[in-house]
Amino acid sequence: MTRRQVHLAAHFPGVNNTTVWADPRSKSQIDFDSFVHLARTAERGRFDFFFLAEGLRLRELKGRIHDLDVVGRPESLTVLSALAAVTSHLGLAATVNSTFNEPYEVARRLATLDHLSGGRAAWNVVTSYDAFTGENFRRGGYLDEADRYTRAAEFLRTARELWDSWRPDTVVADAGRGEFVRSDGIETFRHQGRHIAIEGRFNVPRGPQGHPVIIQAGDSEEGREFAASDADVIFSRHSRLEEGRAFYKDVKARLAKYGRRPDDLKILPAVTYVLGDTEEEAAERAAEIRRAQVSPQTAIAFLEGIWGRDLSDVDPDGPLPDIEPDFSEGVSKGRAQFRGDRRATAEQWREVARQKRLTVRELVIEVTGRQTFVGTARTVADQIDEFVQTEAADGFIFVPHLTPGGLDDLVDKVVPLLQEKGVFRADYTGPTLRDHLGLAAVPHRQEATL
Repeated sequence: MTRRQVHLAAHFPGVNNTTVWADPRSKSQIDFDSFVHLARTAERGRFDFFFLAEGLRLRELKGRIHDLDVVGRPESLTVLSALAAVTSHLGLAATVNSTFNEPYEVARRLATLDHLSGGRAAWNVVTSYDAFTGENFRRGGYLDEADRYTRAAEFLRTARELWDSWRPDTVVADAGRGEFVRSDGIETFRHQGRHIAIEGRFNVPRGPQGHPVIIQAGDSEEGREFAASDADVIFSRHSRLEEGRAFYKDVKARLAKYGRRPDDLKILPAVTYVLGDTEEEAAERAAEIRRAQVSPQTAIAFLEGIWGRDLSDVDPDGPLPDIEPDFSEGVSKGRAQFRGDRRATAEQWREVARQKRLTVRELVIEVTGRQTFVGTARTVADQIDEFVQTEAADGFIFVPHLTPGGLDDLVDKVVPLLQEKGVFRADYTGPTLRDHLGLAAVPHRQEATL
C-alpha cells in the first residue's frame, strides 16, 4: 500500500503571542540574517516552502499601539526576492492583500519573483475586513466585508489574465533574424468587472511555473469555497485530529464542482511543536513556553480584547473580574481574534474559568491555544504521519516560537524519522514549488483548450 507523502512548510512568526521574544536565544525579527537562517534550515529539511505573513497596520489597544507589533513587518516580496539569492529549491510564499493593492502591480511583482527564483513563487491571497486597516490607503473603508471575497476572486482572475497575456514561446532571442520577442506573443489584456477595470499590456514574461502557487487562508464558508475553486494550498487553523478530518473532508468535497481532483488542493494546518528527550520533559517545556508566550501583560490585553473594557487594574494572577463586558465597539483594533461574537466568547471563558478554577493568566493560556505536537522526536513524527495518513491534513506549516532557530530541532530530529518512514522526501525531485507540492505547471489558457 502506497503511503501518503507529508508536505512541510515553515512560517516566519514575527513578534506576536507565538514568539517568545524575551528568550535569550531569540534574535532580530527584521534583520536579514534571521530570515536567512530560518529559510536555510527549512531548505536543509527539504521543506516545500517558506511563508511570510503580512500586516498592513500596527494593531492598537485602547487607542495605543499594541507593543508586540512595534517591530513592524517587512514587506514580504522584498524579503523573499532577497532570499531567492541564498536558497536554491525552497518555495517562497508571500502574503499579499487583495483589498488594498492593484492586480497589475501584484502580478508583476509575483511574476518577477517566480523568474528570480527559478519557479518557486507562491502568493497567499488575503483580504481585509475593516476600515481601520483601510485608513492607511486611499480607499480606506470603501469595501463592505461581504464583498471582500468577490473582489479577491476577481483580483486573482485578473492577475491570471495578465500572466497569460504572454505566450510561453514569446521570447525567441533570435540574433540571426534580429528578433527578440514574437510580435504576436504579447496580447493586449482587457478586464472589465465589478471591482476592477483595466487594460493595456503586461511587461513581464510568463514565469517558469506558468502561475505562482496560490495559497488561501480563509475558514469561512466563502473562504472554503474560494480555496476549492482557485487555491493550490489552504493554510488551515484546524490542527486537532478530528477537527482536521472534518475540515479536510468538507473542503476536498467541494473540488469536484470546479472540475478539480482532491490532490489539486493541499490542506496544511498551522502548527507548533515542542520536543523533549522524554514525554514528561516535553510536557514541562511546553508549559514553560506557554507561560512565556502569555505574559501577565498579554493576559490582560487578551481579556480586554474580549471584555471591551480597560482592565489594567485587574490582577492577572487573580480570578476573572466581576465586571460585565462591553460588547459595543471594543478597545482592540486590527486583531482578528477579537472579531465575531464576543458575548459568546466571554460566556465560554467564564465557564472554563469556573470549572477549572483558573486565574486570568491561566485562563488565557488555556483558551488561546497550545503547542500542537508535544513529545519525543519519535512521538511527534508519528503524530505528523497519523494526520496525513488518516486524511486530517496533507502536511503542516510549522510556526516556531523562537526566531530564527526554532526549526533546528524539527529538521535535525523529526525530519529524519519521517524520511525513515518513507513518507517524506530525502531530496528535492524538481526545481519548482509546484514540483514539491506534486502540482502540474499551469498551461497557458490557449494550450489548455487544445
